[in-house]
Amino acid sequence: MMLRALACGLSALLVSASVAWGQAGQVPVSQCQAIAARLPSTTFASFEPILLPIVSAATTPTQVRDQDVRISFVGHSTYFIESPGGIGIATDYSGVYSPARVPDVVTMNRAHSTHFTTNPDPAIAHVLHGWSDTPGEKAQHRLTVGDVYIRNVVSDIRNWGGGVEENGNSIFIFEVAGLCIGHLGHLHFELTEDQYTEIGRLDVLMVPVDGGLTMGADSMSRVVQRLRSSLILPMHRWGPPLDTFVSMFDGKFDIVYAREPVITVSVRRLPKRPTIMIPQGL
Repeated sequence: MMLRALACGLSALLVSASVAWGQAGQVPVSQCQAIAARLPSTTFASFEPILLPIVSAATTPTQVRDQDVRISFVGHSTYFIESPGGIGIATDYSGVYSPARVPDVVTMNRAHSTHFTTNPDPAIAHVLHGWSDTPGEKAQHRLTVGDVYIRNVVSDIRNWGGGVEENGNSIFIFEVAGLCIGHLGHLHFELTEDQYTEIGRLDVLMVPVDGGLTMGADSMSRVVQRLRSSLILPMHRWGPPLDTFVSMFDGKFDIVYAREPVITVSVRRLPKRPTIMIPQGL
């Protein structure tokens, strides 16, 4: 309770600062990393500035906290995120599972063909790959689209030959309306301290629950508990029943089922206790 209240208070302070900086022609830092660095007695993040405009000068902190972000499960690892400003984002976009409208932004990971496509709809303005076409290099995205700031943190994946492909996966992070929303992609290995630092605070976390194609339930549950998100949205259900994943959090997280196909979330609506929400259609 105290931790969440402090995070919300710091979010308001950072939004206030971003308004002032916007008026002065300056640029604020990533709210997710900055807030994580300021929480007492935490080990999951530290401060590394990333320059971005978070809100316009006309937006007040109260307005930002009251804005709703709409999240829909589309299929497999694809969620559709709609910002208050009308920006639509499809995660792990393969073209197989398509949202109701053409997204403005799609993110992709190439562990399997169900996580990317080489022929995205040409109407999509921004196509963000979670990998680099140059072996060994890291994909790096720092992009502001409307009222959303998008960045990524890379991780290694297993390749089909049993080896390791460096930087083959990206954890995409969407900063919108004071929220930090993270999508783990096709995560194959537990995160390092440096990766937790880069990620910072995540209020909403989209996590694969296949139990082995990405990581085993034990490993994935450790990542989820370490990130300490308020709302956990499962995805990538394949193989073991969902109950296997959910059982790893017995007594630690609340378990609820979404009543509507669209999950509406805002800073003020975040659960007071960590919650796994099963979306409709999973």
